[in-house]
Amino acid sequence: MFTGLVQATGVIRRSPHGVQLQWAAAPGATWTPASLALGDSVAVDGVCLTVAGRLADGFRADVSEETLGRTTLAAKADRGARVNLEPALRLADRLGGHLVSGHVDGLGVVRAIARQAASWRLELAWHNPAYGRYVCEKASVAVDGISLTVAGCDPDGAGFWIAVIPHTWASTTLAQLAVGDGVNLEADLLAKYTERLLAATGPSGAAEPINAPWLADHGWI
Repeated sequence: MFTGLVQATGVIRRSPHGVQLQWAAAPGATWTPASLALGDSVAVDGVCLTVAGRLADGFRADVSEETLGRTTLAAKADRGARVNLEPALRLADRLGGHLVSGHVDGLGVVRAIARQAASWRLELAWHNPAYGRYVCEKASVAVDGISLTVAGCDPDGAGFWIAVIPHTWASTTLAQLAVGDGVNLEADLLAKYTERLLAATGPSGAAEPINAPWLADHGWI
C-alpha cells in the first residue's frame, strides 16, 4: 500500500530483464537507493513494482505483460522518461494522502492545462469512460501515483479536473505533462469496494438493483 505522496522522481529505462530505475536522493533524504532491499515494493508512476535487483543508484524490477499493457511504463521506459517514486507505506507512517494500492485501473489523457493565480488546473479524461463512476467531486484519485483531490467532474463522468498546488507541481512529474500525454489513474479503493458490496444478489443469484425500495426494505432509509 502507498499514500500517493511522492518521495522522489527518477528515470525509467528498459533492461534485459524488465525495467530499471535510477534516482539521486536529495541531501538528508531518509529514503535512498541504498535503503532498498530485495522484495521491497515501490510505486513507479503509481504502479506497484517489486525490487528484483539493486543498483548503486536505483533498482531493477520485472514487469508483467499485464502491467505493460495497462499502464504508461512501456512507453516511458522506451524513451527514458522521468517517473514518480514512492516506497511502500509502513503501519507507523502518517497517511498524508489516501490509500493507494498501486494497481492502476486504467489510462487517462491530459485534456487541458491552465495556469491560475495560485495553482494549475489539470483536466484529465479516462480512456475508458466507464471508470468515471468511481470519481466524484472532492474524492481522491491517484494520477501517476500522486494523491490528488478531484475539483470537478464532467456530467457524464468521462473526465475530471484537479487544482494542483505549486509544491506538488514542482516536486513531481506533473510539470512535464503536455496536452495529449497519457497518465496512470487509480480511483479511490473505497469507491470500488463499496460498489462491489452493494452489488447484492437475490435468491436466484441475479443482482438486485440498489434503489429507494431496496434501501427501505433493508433498513437503510
